[in-house]
Amino acid sequence: MTTDIIDKNVEFSDAPRSIDDIKASYPDEWILLGNPEMDEYDSDFISGVVLYHSPDKRELAYRDKPLLKLYKKRALFFNRVTPRREKRHAIISLYSTLKL
Repeated sequence: MTTDIIDKNVEFSDAPRSIDDIKASYPDEWILLGNPEMDEYDSDFISGVVLYHSPDKRELAYRDKPLLKLYKKRALFFNRVTPRREKRHAIISLYSTLKL
C-alpha cells in the first residue's frame, strides 16, 4: 500500500478488525469501514478496516478521503454506547415546574 496518499494525521492499519474490537475502541463515534464483512442476513457487521472515525459525522464528510479509492465497499455507522436522553422528559419536567 502506498503511504503517500494517507493523511499523516490519521493512524491507519489496513488489517481487518473484528466489530467488537472496533466498538470497544471508538465509543460514541461515527466509524467509516472499508470492505465491511456482514453476517449472512446483511444486518450486522462482523469485521472491517477502520478508515476514519470521529464523534462528528460532518468531520468525516468534509475530510479529504484518499483511502476511499482503495476500497470497493464502504459502510458508515454510529457506535452508540451512552444511552440517549429523552427530550420529552425534560419538557414535561419544565412545564410541571411552571406556575400558570
